[in-house]
Amino acid sequence: MTLADLPRGSSAIVVSVRAPPEAPEWVEWLEAIGFLPGEQVRVVTQGMPGGDPLVVRVGDSTFALRRVEAACVTVQL
Repeated sequence: MTLADLPRGSSAIVVSVRAPPEAPEWVEWLEAIGFLPGEQVRVVTQGMPGGDPLVVRVGDSTFALRRVEAACVTVQL
């Protein structure tokens, strides 16, 4: 499951971060802002319509991520 699939209000643990081939730098960027294996994440809310962007909380920080970025973060409930 990815962070993009996590329902609003749900929490999970980051398992891994991977990037699409066209944007390999996303791994370094997502890890630098706190999306590291073992960290707890929570989807706070989603934009409407379409659910973009997602507002997510990781550690003590809150970020807005596009769904395509959130799909790079593999999570486990």
